[in-house]
Amino acid sequence: MHEMALAESVIDLVEDAARANGVTRVKTVVVEIGTLGHVSPEALHFCFEAVSRDSVAAGARLEIVSVAGAGWCLDCGKSVALAERFGACPECGRHHVQMTAGDEMRVKEVEVG
Repeated sequence: MHEMALAESVIDLVEDAARANGVTRVKTVVVEIGTLGHVSPEALHFCFEAVSRDSVAAGARLEIVSVAGAGWCLDCGKSVALAERFGACPECGRHHVQMTAGDEMRVKEVEVG
């Protein structure tokens, strides 16, 4: 389950930011996850709860913001929505689409308290 490693990385980032800013308690962590990134939100919630127990984020709420898939079609020159990796362009039907969004994961916000 790669969500455990992702949750550990999120906690590492949160702990580093907390130390750098003198924060002793985190209330909420907001994470953006692309819909094409193959991350299970349910599994990430479970893993976050497990790895945050002995950290400044113990008891914190994990909020996941979904980022839609998007790409640039090299054939028709349009920015298009993507429902799957390596999918065809919904405009021209060709498969020369470069993904521009939807596979990212980033800590967007940390609420302290």
